[in-house]
Amino acid sequence: MTDPVVPPAQPAYAGAAAPATFPGKTLGIVAIPVAIFFSVVGIILGFVARSQSKAAGVKNTPATVAIIIGFVVLVLTIIGWVIFGIAAAALLQQCAGLEPGQYTMENGGTLTCG
Repeated sequence: MTDPVVPPAQPAYAGAAAPATFPGKTLGIVAIPVAIFFSVVGIILGFVARSQSKAAGVKNTPATVAIIIGFVVLVLTIIGWVIFGIAAAALLQQCAGLEPGQYTMENGGTLTCG
């Protein structure tokens, strides 16, 4: 008797390999947009994510980017508030000692004090 011809077995489908995840990666990615809109919270999340990754022995670039973006946005926000404060003080200085009402300025603009 002869052995029947058996086709070779199909290799088992392994599917796509699961991505290697490491602690803090997702938090680092989330920290980037948070750092843009809420700089202090983004900085804190970035440091937490980097700390988690460091404990696992992995580098976390998104967390570092979030920290940098957070500090840049924070500095720009502080500069903006300082400029706003200076402009408000200058406007109040121009109205000091004037009666409430509208005044024509030398450059043709109007100043409203009240």
